[in-house]
Amino acid sequence: MSADPHIDSVDARAVLDRCRDAVTPALREAVARLDHASREQAGYHLGWTELDGRPGTGGGKAVRPALALISAAAADAPSSVGLPGAVAVELVHNFSLLHDDLMDGDTERRHRRTVWAQWGAAAAILTGDALLALAHEVLLETGSPDAARAARLLAATVRELVRGQAEDVAFEQRDDVTVSECLAMAAGKTGSLLATSAAIGSVLAGGSTELTAALQSYGAEVGMAFQLVDDLLGIWGDPAVTGKPVLSDLRSRKMSLPVTYAVHHGGDAGRQLARWLATPGPATEPELRRIAGLVEDGGGRDWAAAEARRRMTLAEKALAGAELPDRPRAELVALGRYLVDREF
Repeated sequence: MSADPHIDSVDARAVLDRCRDAVTPALREAVARLDHASREQAGYHLGWTELDGRPGTGGGKAVRPALALISAAAADAPSSVGLPGAVAVELVHNFSLLHDDLMDGDTERRHRRTVWAQWGAAAAILTGDALLALAHEVLLETGSPDAARAARLLAATVRELVRGQAEDVAFEQRDDVTVSECLAMAAGKTGSLLATSAAIGSVLAGGSTELTAALQSYGAEVGMAFQLVDDLLGIWGDPAVTGKPVLSDLRSRKMSLPVTYAVHHGGDAGRQLARWLATPGPATEPELRRIAGLVEDGGGRDWAAAEARRRMTLAEKALAGAELPDRPRAELVALGRYLVDREF
């Protein structure tokens, strides 16, 4: 990737902090509308409070809200125009996390108990549903002539997100999942919401069809790169950073992208890996390390890293072909690189 003084001057962490500070008050205001139980559980899940009621230390990086605010600026509007979209995509993201944790049986997220593990499955389902409904409410009450268009975009995104999640669940019962199927699943489960996050501010700002499409393409490719890196971290990531046990995706025999690639293209290593995946039961730490070696020997690690870089290049090309101010362009590129350049 060529050097660019505009991009080099952007501190991605500072951009995320700025956008989080801008979105959090509006997000808290929206969540405050919920019933007491849902409000308590959502506040805990978002990192605002601890189980004993003490203030929390905060939640995630708020990548999706940041993209929404920057996309409004990309359409030459104040970033505040994208604020309802930023709140909406963060609510949808957390709706999906609450349900994902339950479906995956995960008892911890970011080193804290998950909502379902603390309050039960029904609580996680209902709180997630409440956040999803709230997202559409926040968008539609803006009074913007483009609010309905933004809400339709978000509704279609949720449908696509659910498709990806449904396929992910179905893949757990199959031993013949292909790389193309796995990529299509990731495009729905991860790429769709990042694509919408990168475009919804432009929609609310009345941006051109061409600009909005370019921003969606950028977000979709960043989403795929993000998922590829996430899958690498699920095997080789530092637990202190990921919040998951080492080799966590292998422990659950997940058909992640590096694993799927190695199974289909890894020769003898891939065949050994396929046999292990088909064998139920717990695995020891030494065995998991051996299996991680098979994924690597089968080319899964190198392919996923190279594919993540290729997707990020495509994301930047999408922006290069669009008309938008230098600053939001540089911020979008810097954020994408920050997400993809995580250590694994």
